[in-house]
Amino acid sequence: MRQGEVRHNARVDWRHATGRDEILLTTPFGQGVAELTRDASGARLVLADQRRFVADDWSTLAQQVFGFPLPLGTSARWLLGDVADTEGWRVTIVERESAAVDALPTVFELERDDIAVRLKIDEWIEVK
Repeated sequence: MRQGEVRHNARVDWRHATGRDEILLTTPFGQGVAELTRDASGARLVLADQRRFVADDWSTLAQQVFGFPLPLGTSARWLLGDVADTEGWRVTIVERESAAVDALPTVFELERDDIAVRLKIDEWIEVK
């Protein structure tokens, strides 16, 4: 992620199910940085220093913590390639798994104002 001239790198482990998401952010070396969860009771963020933040949804939580909303509410759609509704962010699919029409995206760029985020999907795992 880049905001102005400041850059941040993180690894993301995201588990998505209908009605529930869990995201673990770690440093490139595996140290836990933050854990985000979303379910019917709202959105929660726990940082490595155990500070906790709670909101009704991810956009409100991101605004509270970072000062700007992140397009997490529609993430299940844009991660699968539907970039039409992205909560005010411009989402570009940079790479896909293959040239097949139904290939899953593997690299995204999200941009809004002076904020740029580049996501790389290392592995898609289907949870049954």
